This record gives sequence, C-alpha cells and structure tokens, in this order.
Amino acid sequence: MIGAKIKQYLENNGIKQSFLADKIGVTRQRMTYICSSKDIDCITYYKICKALNLPFETFLEGEA
Repeated sequence: MIGAKIKQYLENNGIKQSFLADKIGVTRQRMTYICSSKDIDCITYYKICKALNLPFETFLEGEA
C-alpha cells in the first residue's frame, strides 16, 4: 500500500501530514485519505515525492 508507506515515512522522519498537505496543495482531510489508501493518482504521487525531495520510485518498491 503506497499510502501506508508514505505515512510510515512521514512518521519516521517527524513530518506532519498537515505540513505535506500544505506543501502539495491538498486539504488535510485529503492527505489523511492518501495515507490510508492503497493507491493514489500519479500527479499527487509525483507532488509528494517532489515535496519530500525523494526519487519517484521510493514508495513503489514491492508494488504490483
């Protein structure tokens, strides 16, 4: 689950979901949904990776 991987990364690095939500331009409720979903749209995923300064494939490992 990509959302769970993103959520775990945020927790491990002391980053609040609300901070990331503001940075990528989504509501906090939407960010909560993203972190609990199995998949997200490509544009949102790209924005998350870019905002966190991570390679695009970071959260894709092991995903089918």
